[in-house]
Amino acid sequence: MRFQSSLIDVSDQDTGRMKKPFNKQAMAIRLTLAALVLLTLYAFATFDYKDIQLVDAVISTSHTVKTMFFQPLFKHISLLGAVEHLVITLGLAFLTTLFGAIIALVLGLLAANNLSNPKLSLAIKGAVAFIRAVPTVLWVLIFAVAAGLGSVAAVIGMTFHSVSYLVKTYSESFEELDEGVIEALKSSGANWVQIVCQAVLPSSITYLISWTFMRFEINFAVALAMGAAAGAGGIGYDMFMASTYYYDVREIGAITYLILAFAILLELIAGRIKKKLRHQG
Repeated sequence: MRFQSSLIDVSDQDTGRMKKPFNKQAMAIRLTLAALVLLTLYAFATFDYKDIQLVDAVISTSHTVKTMFFQPLFKHISLLGAVEHLVITLGLAFLTTLFGAIIALVLGLLAANNLSNPKLSLAIKGAVAFIRAVPTVLWVLIFAVAAGLGSVAAVIGMTFHSVSYLVKTYSESFEELDEGVIEALKSSGANWVQIVCQAVLPSSITYLISWTFMRFEINFAVALAMGAAAGAGGIGYDMFMASTYYYDVREIGAITYLILAFAILLELIAGRIKKKLRHQG
């Protein structure tokens, strides 16, 4: 027995000493990270600092940050005007999320493997994956060629990207539905619309609302950038003017605090909605 146990111990040690199989993905990730580190070091070594004094730069940056966040002040726009422009940004985010959710609901049903034809599902998922790979700003600029810079191009571009995001999340939520429920409804003579209305949507409504609200938060952040990049207006344009035209760091700080307060409010509302849906479910 002792001899057998010693053999088992030796075999376990030999097994532990065996090298792990070669993993191409892990090796590719390591090589990519190593290349990025080397490129970063090379960039810092070859960057033209133009006689910048590091200590003076740090002190100046600290003073700017202190002025921005500890002495906020609205100068070129009033607080009421800032809130009004914030509501415009909110409306842009809400509109694009609403349009995107309606379109994505239909496409998400057609993209779900358990509810649609496999070829149609693959085609829709491939198309939205391509759309999702392109940043929202680029889609806005692409549509700006036809519609011109402004709120129209921002709404179309943000809606386009929102659809691609929500189709993925909606279809995955639909695919998590128990196959037995769908088969039971089919055997009872229910058609596709009845299956969707009686089983799919009621069981997935919590996930749909959660994903939609998450996309709304993303669209709110994107709408801030679009106010400056695409001329869509709103509080993002005010921040752009304060930072580039007026260079009023105190007003930038005030706008930042206003946006932060509203973002926290959105998060609290989202938490309450999700909590209420969990209790109802």
